[in-house]
Amino acid sequence: MQFTFTKAALPKTGAIVIPVIENGLGDGAFAALNEAASGSLARAAKAANFTGKKDQVLDVIAPQGLDNTRVLVFGVGAPKTFGLEEAEALGGAICARLLSAREKSAAIALEGFAPGGIEADVLAAHVALAAKLRAYRFDKYRTKLEADQKPQLAKIAVHTGSTKAKTLFAELDKVADGVFLTRDLVSEPPNVLYPESFAARCAELEELGVKVTVLGVKEMKKLGMGALLGVGQGSARESKLVAMEWMGGKKGQAPVAFVGKGVTFDTGGISLKPGPGMEDMKWDMGGAGAVTGAMAALAGRKAKANVVGVIGLVENMPDGNAQRPGDIVKTMSGQTVEILNTDAEGRLVLADAIWWTQETYKPKAVVDLATLTGAMVIALAHEFAGMFVNDEKLCEALLKAGEATGDKLWRMPLVKAHYEMIKSDVADMKNIGGRDGGSSSAAAFIGRFVKDGQAWAHLDIAGMAWSTKDLPTSPKGGTGYGVRLLDEWVRQNYEG
Repeated sequence: MQFTFTKAALPKTGAIVIPVIENGLGDGAFAALNEAASGSLARAAKAANFTGKKDQVLDVIAPQGLDNTRVLVFGVGAPKTFGLEEAEALGGAICARLLSAREKSAAIALEGFAPGGIEADVLAAHVALAAKLRAYRFDKYRTKLEADQKPQLAKIAVHTGSTKAKTLFAELDKVADGVFLTRDLVSEPPNVLYPESFAARCAELEELGVKVTVLGVKEMKKLGMGALLGVGQGSARESKLVAMEWMGGKKGQAPVAFVGKGVTFDTGGISLKPGPGMEDMKWDMGGAGAVTGAMAALAGRKAKANVVGVIGLVENMPDGNAQRPGDIVKTMSGQTVEILNTDAEGRLVLADAIWWTQETYKPKAVVDLATLTGAMVIALAHEFAGMFVNDEKLCEALLKAGEATGDKLWRMPLVKAHYEMIKSDVADMKNIGGRDGGSSSAAAFIGRFVKDGQAWAHLDIAGMAWSTKDLPTSPKGGTGYGVRLLDEWVRQNYEG
């Protein structure tokens, strides 16, 4: 979809979109168009009891006196309640309505519209960003689309008095590309996306200047990654570890690191999951998808920071060579793990991936992302990702980035008692700590592989990587959660 930013007069064809504050119909673009339409817009608003309250929409088709196909008026409510989150919700709602109306082009009248004190350029750029994010589709496997199912919307012109909106959007556009990459990866079927093919998709980032390194089973065995390899040993697909490096900051400066769980399909292994809903386990690589998308976003916008993304890629299958409950594996760190449940596999992947990341890059901070526990969904539903963190400064920075982007986080407890839950009678630890506090004991397991003094945050994104309903800036399916969060965290804390 093409986005333009202009100060020209509103077009006389196509759709026009006008956001208005509550009781604000006498101002701006609405008033001007209403006069040109001989008062027909005001009459339509009165007939529909439209006053500009939040979430009200007035759709006037083929308005009298105008050659435009329609005028869409969106109410945003009281100005003081309108912030950046509401601006993006507006952009998403506009796009969704235009798509359902099957419009081919539209103009959004933002000049003079400045509720909540948002700067005009920021408002225009984020409305456009949200519209782009909401327009995402994953249709590559649909061979027959009815005419009314094919997208029509191709151009959106944002009419604004700002001269900087285009520049701001150009950078945000690269972030949206990263979100789209993550959504694509999460949406792919598991017969198409498996460790080797996922690694190949990562290698494509070299076109953006990312250095990509792929380790196979032979290399990981030599490094002693018994935890990660144990998860994938029942699959015909070879496990991989992928490292992506973007060094856009000062030469020699330690990077920050993202580490992602990439279980491309999770049957549960010998501890087999129930059949109903197992098809959803294609997105158990959502953490690795977010890391990959974030690296694409940072490289795409040429971020002035040193960042590495590491993902452990495995397929958890239950064949005759699969890992068994009762097995004991040795991790790269030298610590041993008693396997009580083969469906608690993501933490095993992260254990070796995080240790390798610390050994290889000596990062300033490590943030891992994983669709790790169903308990996280029970606790936070699909509203927040759970954050477990050992550093207060890192905690505050991630919370701030989450608020700024809508990829929201909620801090969860991680204390000595949770580490006690994973003590084993026969090994250094066991891979599950029991039903109670399952997300915290899982985080404690990962924490056993974080070196002393290493700033670290674990983000359990189990409830956020996929949505069964449309969201303000995302159609149902893969959400791309985490890309904007990580990008904003780097932007706010590691770029000059």
